[in-house]
Amino acid sequence: MSGFELDSRLARDSLFIADGPLSQVRLMNDRRYSWLVLVPRVDNVSEWLDLDGGQQRLLLAEINQAGGLIRAVPGVQKLNIGALGNIVRQLHIHLVGRHEGDPAWPGPVWGHGQAERFSEAELATEVARWRRRLIA
Repeated sequence: MSGFELDSRLARDSLFIADGPLSQVRLMNDRRYSWLVLVPRVDNVSEWLDLDGGQQRLLLAEINQAGGLIRAVPGVQKLNIGALGNIVRQLHIHLVGRHEGDPAWPGPVWGHGQAERFSEAELATEVARWRRRLIA
């Protein structure tokens, strides 16, 4: 995991919450959705298949944990999980809580409107809330 460097676009669009066994857990800075991103701390990885079997199992466990937390958010009806990598090549997994009537429903969240950024105070509150959920 030495040599890991977060892609600048992920750093710009999301906030660090915590380190999991394999991945950074990050909050997307878009208040329209309950949206976490997992970024494996493995250098030069762009595809799931680039991870060894142990890393894949760790990432799957992290996806299960984060996905369960998002599904427990009031109002979330559907969990979207995606690892596109067409723009940001660094392997990262999006977990997005969706509901009928959200701004992009039923289409994908990517490229739909402009992100609605949290205020600084809201960001601090959201990050603290997600940290508590991850530890509980």
